[in-house]
Amino acid sequence: MMSPERFFTLFLEELKGLPELFHYYKFLSSEKDFEFRKSYFIQRLDYISRQVMAFRGSGTEQPAIWDCGCGYGTTCLYLAMNGLASYGSTLEFYFPFIEKRKQWWAAHGDSSLFTAGYEDIFDRHPKPDSVDIIIVQDTLHHLEPIDEALGVFHATLKKNGILIGIEENGSNIIQNLKLYKQRGNQRIITYWDDTLKKKITMGNENIRSLEHWTRLFAEQQLKIDADRTEFIRVLPPHVYGTKKAEEMAAKEQSWKSSLLRKYFYFGINFTARKS
Repeated sequence: MMSPERFFTLFLEELKGLPELFHYYKFLSSEKDFEFRKSYFIQRLDYISRQVMAFRGSGTEQPAIWDCGCGYGTTCLYLAMNGLASYGSTLEFYFPFIEKRKQWWAAHGDSSLFTAGYEDIFDRHPKPDSVDIIIVQDTLHHLEPIDEALGVFHATLKKNGILIGIEENGSNIIQNLKLYKQRGNQRIITYWDDTLKKKITMGNENIRSLEHWTRLFAEQQLKIDADRTEFIRVLPPHVYGTKKAEEMAAKEQSWKSSLLRKYFYFGINFTARKS
């Protein structure tokens, strides 16, 4: 099995030959922030990996996986390197790079296990009761209308299927101030997609708290498992210095203050199950 750490090492090698992705994956742009960014990346990928492997361990060796909002396909490529097939939905500027990336990763595993489509999930998505695991990473806050999107997820999941959510923490005081300065209260916008030839409605960094997500999910018969929920990243970049990502992640996870987690941790990872 390829670990998240090993995958990350190879990923950095890939990025050196893909300068077009530097603006999105900033690992090579600032040496002083490297461990800070690595810590966040690894913790999120490791969370997805643990939830997928636990699902496999429950009796579904080859689960059907849909990565909704797969972007450049990094998570799907990680799954492929571990022998797991997945399908990714994406939009915008991400799609043209996916095949190029698959060619690079073919030297390290079966990248053909990852397939992708350019699509609006309200127009095209997997068939009802056809998916075991849905991954939505940095995507839930873009989906609008959100109740319809969660309805699509519920319909698509098989009985006892799971949704793995990787999101910014909508209760984070600092991030909320930053986003308000950036976009004000304009939480929903529309743009023209020239490939699909239609207007797309999307959340404008419309992040929400864990409590808010829990209510929205419950309305669509999706139950978030409190025992599988994790809050990640609270220390600022300058605190890291030369300290390793794994050391700092362990330090952050050792703090159990519920108020600190709710209002100051930057990310939330959670898993919901179809009721």
